[in-house]
Amino acid sequence: MTSYAPRGLFRALSATAVGAALTATAVPAAHAGTASTASPTPVPSLTWRACDRPGGPAGQECAELPVPLDYRRPDGPQLTLAVSRLRSERQAERRGTLMVIPGGPGGSGVQRLTEKGAALRGQLGGAYDIVSLDPRGVGGSTKAGCGLDAADRHLVTVRSWPAADGGIAGNIARSRRIAEACARNGGAVLRSLTTADEVRDIDRFRQALGEEKLSAWAESYGTYVGAEYAQKYPQHTDRWVLDSNGDPDPARVERGWLANMAVGVDDRMPDFAAWAADPARAGEGLRLAEHPADVRPLFLALAAKLDREPKGTTTPGVPLTGTLLRQALQNALSDDAAFPQLAQLVKAAQDPAATPVLTPDLSQAMPDEDAAVAIGVICNDVRWPDPVSSYGPAVAADRAAHPLTAGMPVNITPCTFWKDAPTAPPVRITDRGPSDILMIQNRRDPYTPYSGALKMRAALGGRARLVTVDGGGHGSYLGTGNACGDSTVTRFLTTGQRPEHDTYCAG
Repeated sequence: MTSYAPRGLFRALSATAVGAALTATAVPAAHAGTASTASPTPVPSLTWRACDRPGGPAGQECAELPVPLDYRRPDGPQLTLAVSRLRSERQAERRGTLMVIPGGPGGSGVQRLTEKGAALRGQLGGAYDIVSLDPRGVGGSTKAGCGLDAADRHLVTVRSWPAADGGIAGNIARSRRIAEACARNGGAVLRSLTTADEVRDIDRFRQALGEEKLSAWAESYGTYVGAEYAQKYPQHTDRWVLDSNGDPDPARVERGWLANMAVGVDDRMPDFAAWAADPARAGEGLRLAEHPADVRPLFLALAAKLDREPKGTTTPGVPLTGTLLRQALQNALSDDAAFPQLAQLVKAAQDPAATPVLTPDLSQAMPDEDAAVAIGVICNDVRWPDPVSSYGPAVAADRAAHPLTAGMPVNITPCTFWKDAPTAPPVRITDRGPSDILMIQNRRDPYTPYSGALKMRAALGGRARLVTVDGGGHGSYLGTGNACGDSTVTRFLTTGQRPEHDTYCAG
């Protein structure tokens, strides 16, 4: 939603001996389906320390927050979450606390605060303490692992790209192998990696901060976390911003978001095509075609050629295949700033004398813990009940309709073979609750397409207003440079003023 390493979908007890002991603890799988009926344990205080990070804002602080492994057993084993804070520089003008909810699954809130803290301070003028956390399984928080082989931890294997001929036999075998490894090695911590538990963890953080209400800026997968929080704890929401939204269909959730990526890439491709055909690219050596309409067929033909004849790269043992080129496209469409890198890769693939250079997100296996959280959340949240035999026809149809993604978005995943059932049905997002939500959405988002965002908008009804930004890429507020979109969000967070109706911001 999981980057850049992709953020959208695919992506102190910590990773210590104590954490390993928790992973091995025999805690029942059905651990977090309902809130505890026992008396809650006292919420601990937070011990803040300076943790200024390179490139981050001055004054960033960090702490550790204990949370129950199982909220039905609040006095049982505890996990530790890494949390971070930027205090308002103008405490006399501070009106509350703003929670930054990261994307993913697998995004680090602490890192996102490091990246965006200075920009947020500049926009908000001291109105908030700004805070975030690393969800369980991520960054400095307690992690889980599946013990996966390196070959199963590359982005193009964590995402189920079909074979060059469209066959999925390899995907079926890999998905079964990953699910079995996660069941064998993940333990109770892996089973706790759910949206529902992240929502409970955020509320525990709120209590530890001593706040009655939180405001929030949630991005990508974080918009579903934020929407679920607003559904479960409406009395604790203040000003709520959902940025780059997915379809909240409770029957599908992450499975639906994956499927929607096919539409998102199609929506966004014309932006890259226009850029790559611009005469200005000629002087840079990056122009791919004379006309935008020629870029898409050029790309598809090149991917098909690489399917037949992979090309060696500067990374030994990792050739440039058609699949890898398609994944590079999906990565690059997240941000205009990545367009030159994609064009360079296309040029190198076309040149018989050139050796393509792969970026780390394409050439290296992700750490086992990162793969575990990216896979674990999507499989723990909802059942993927279709029979194995149904995926081949679905992939074939999707490849024909959306060749840029070649059937990957609807392909089989480890969730089909997941050993543990969801601990509770996904939360249905509704229009019941305070009208305190502002949605913002790029019109051409490759990961969370506009069509899915409209379904979130419909689900929220009168609780929300939608700001549509005529732009491309993933992440709108403080991401695309659209002054209209940025000012609308900032105005809402600082004054509470929200558009009377859904509104549109020109590019």
